[in-house]
Amino acid sequence: MSFDTGKSGAVLTAAKAEGRAALIGFMHVGYPDVPTSLDALRAMARSCDLVEIGLPYSDPVMDGPVIQRTGTSALARGLRTKDAFAAAEAVTEAGGRAVVMTYWNLVERYGADRFSRDLANAGGCGLITPDLTPDEADEWMVASDAHGLDRIFLVAPSSSDERIAATVDACRGWVYATAVMGVTGTRDESSDLAPELVRRIRALRPEVPVGIGLGVSNGKQAREIAQFADGVIVGSALVRTMIAAEDAGDPTNLTGLQEVLDDLAAGVRG
Repeated sequence: MSFDTGKSGAVLTAAKAEGRAALIGFMHVGYPDVPTSLDALRAMARSCDLVEIGLPYSDPVMDGPVIQRTGTSALARGLRTKDAFAAAEAVTEAGGRAVVMTYWNLVERYGADRFSRDLANAGGCGLITPDLTPDEADEWMVASDAHGLDRIFLVAPSSSDERIAATVDACRGWVYATAVMGVTGTRDESSDLAPELVRRIRALRPEVPVGIGLGVSNGKQAREIAQFADGVIVGSALVRTMIAAEDAGDPTNLTGLQEVLDDLAAGVRG
């Protein structure tokens, strides 16, 4: 059975056809405020192949301190679930492709079918669900099929071959491979577990696009991961630029963000 790359996976395969990896950038909607975050996401749409829109959650157990700070701040300033759909529209209108990344409780409270409908209507391609496993995703499977959305599940170095195969089979679009154990955050060196995890995935399902995440902070690391992955996922390094701008008293300044984006884009194309 062939793998359905959907809309978001097609982005990774298109980059591969150009002889490079896709750049996938993460940013929370709502930080430092919704309008500024939409501007940041538009900038990312112009530099990244795929944009991950983070929808903050009040108990982000898998997020590192950088992403936790922006998510907590966005919630404190009144962020609502519907703002994720405005973010998807902003990315789409800027010529980009977007997926939402969030914890399942928010989708469940909003209503899985209703969330899927509104995300699809906003131009979103799919959803990354870090805390939802395929075993518990019956409602999401139905809703994503009904509205043509990609479903991106996670695998980790600790996943057994059986778990990897089952997870990938449940995906549509691509599979999110976490390159390191633990919470998110930038690291000085890319994980040596990443190449082996990608090798294991491809040994089981060679046709499936693989995005590697957790830890990339600069173009050099992006270039290293681009040698063996189809997508290079960057989060904290981008979010940190928004924090730096706010701390400097100039929260709408996206210069730092664009500099990091340029470095990362050069890395995956290097």
